[in-house]
Amino acid sequence: MDAMNPLESACSHLRRVIQSSVDMESSLLKMDKRFGALEESLGTVSKRVAPLQSLAIARKALETRLNRAVSPAMALLDSFKLCESLQAKLLQLASALSTKKKTKNEKRLKILAEYVKSVKELSRAIRMISEQGEAGIQKLQEVVEFLSRTKAADQYRTHRLRETLVTLKALYETEVDGMKYDGLLDEALLILQDEFEGILEGLRHPELGEMMEPYELGTEVEIQVSRDIAHTLAANDCLDICIDIFVKARYRRAARALMSLNPDYLKTYSPEEIDEMDWENLETAITLWMRHFEVAVRAVFVSEKRLCHDILSGAMEGMIWGECFLKIADKIMAVFFRFGEGAARSNKEPHKLFKLLDMFDSLQKLRPHFSDIFEEGDDICSRYRELEKLLIHASSKAFWEFGLQIEASADALNPPPQNGSVPKLVRYAINYLKHLTTDTYRQPMTKVLQTEQIWKIGGLVSKPNQDQDVLQDAISNVLAALQRYIELNKTRYRDSILPHIFAMNSYWYIYMRSRNAELGKLLGELWMKKTFKVVAEESAYMYQKQAWGPLVQLLGKEAPARGKMEAFMKMFKEVLRAHKTSYSIPDFDLREQIREATLKFIVPAYAEFVESHSTVLQSRSYMSPEAVQESIRRIFDACEGNERVTARSGYLVEGNAGVSGEGSSRMKTV
Repeated sequence: MDAMNPLESACSHLRRVIQSSVDMESSLLKMDKRFGALEESLGTVSKRVAPLQSLAIARKALETRLNRAVSPAMALLDSFKLCESLQAKLLQLASALSTKKKTKNEKRLKILAEYVKSVKELSRAIRMISEQGEAGIQKLQEVVEFLSRTKAADQYRTHRLRETLVTLKALYETEVDGMKYDGLLDEALLILQDEFEGILEGLRHPELGEMMEPYELGTEVEIQVSRDIAHTLAANDCLDICIDIFVKARYRRAARALMSLNPDYLKTYSPEEIDEMDWENLETAITLWMRHFEVAVRAVFVSEKRLCHDILSGAMEGMIWGECFLKIADKIMAVFFRFGEGAARSNKEPHKLFKLLDMFDSLQKLRPHFSDIFEEGDDICSRYRELEKLLIHASSKAFWEFGLQIEASADALNPPPQNGSVPKLVRYAINYLKHLTTDTYRQPMTKVLQTEQIWKIGGLVSKPNQDQDVLQDAISNVLAALQRYIELNKTRYRDSILPHIFAMNSYWYIYMRSRNAELGKLLGELWMKKTFKVVAEESAYMYQKQAWGPLVQLLGKEAPARGKMEAFMKMFKEVLRAHKTSYSIPDFDLREQIREATLKFIVPAYAEFVESHSTVLQSRSYMSPEAVQESIRRIFDACEGNERVTARSGYLVEGNAGVSGEGSSRMKTV
């Protein structure tokens, strides 16, 4: 066969393409007819299905409404079931606690902790019922009314739902109030109150003794259980009861702990009663007061405050525990303040000064601890400051009263010593001032004087006198009064020699007892020498001139040797007799210096006289210079005296005289 030419081939291809297009168009026409028929059929079906869709939507809405009402009702029923279960558990735990009532071991505390937990859960469940019950019943009632009104459910189901509503409503109305106020929860709260009190009463303080540091009250388990009980009581409207139990129990325990120190002195607290106390008893009472006050502040109340915080800090967002602590401390601190105030308001006798300063100093040292512990206790802190003020006034008054009593002592009722020895007042005053300038009392006395100075000028100066100056001035004033006392008493002697012996003994005593002590350092060596030593030396010179000078003068007179010797012996015996019976030089160093000076003054002059008139005197028996020397030595031993008076916390203590342990000093003019 001949091959097709290109034209025929192109025509053939064109015919096939045309035919294919015709066939496709025919197919599209047929499909269009089928889609039209299908659309008509779907429209018919849609009209038939529409009512079914509306019914499904209505049922869905009804189901949602029912669920919104039934779910709270079911939760309410579950809460009732939970309450019933918890009540049964509480009864079981209460029985277990009752059988272990007398034991305080950790096992019982664990049972109690479980009991507290169950009470919390029961309280929470009852609260949930109370808070959500009415709303749940209201929603269920609305659904029942809707079904009854719309006939959305059959009559049987609506009736059953209405019966459920009535039963649930009756249960709620009859049970809730009883569960809240008159049921097992109320009994459980009463049990918790008893248990709370029992634990608190059982948290005892250790033996205090000299304890000055805080300590733990109770174990970790006891604290935790107590805290849980307190929170549970507070959450169930029993906060006032909880606070009352805590305050009373811990007050009793703190008071008993301090009573174990036997503070019987606290029963005597008025100024009049304190004035009637023997000084020794009062001194002991004040010493005990300071010690017990410090124990109370630094040990007992620090521990009580920590316990109060650990147990009650969660109540009222931490606002209540501090007030509870202050209630516990207030009554006890008031008793301590009462005694301190009575002591400060009693008579301001000079011998009380040192104990008043002890009280003031103890308060000063305790102030930082006190401020930390009672930082929110305005009344307690105010009373603390008031006691400090009272002690400042009392100490200052007692000190100045001391000076006034020195001034008042120079009267006919208080004559100077007949033998010219150091009067008790001088001895007492110097030892008093020495005691005051020791490290123990120098700073508190200075603080008292400075504070008084500031108060007197109304606090208008920013810087009072220097510490040393204010105390130095005050003591100088007292010593000036003592000087006036000595000078006035010098004039009351009828004997011409005794005034000089009296002044010599007194001023020498003041100088020697002060110079190497803090008193002398405070006043200054130069001032002490100028004020007392020089005057003592002048008095010694006058004593020697008045007592022994006439003997030397007698030996130098223009007269027959025998006559002078007889006159000398007679006068010498009189002088010896006076020294033996009427004169006293109690200070060993002073007596030795006077003895040596007298020997140098008399013996050489007598020896020279005897030697110069030996030919005239050889036929008569006279004392040899050695005998005169020995007589003078012995007579000064008779002038020793036997008094010694010291100041120790206000006491006059008499004892045997002895050698001063405060160093010696040579007199220049003797």
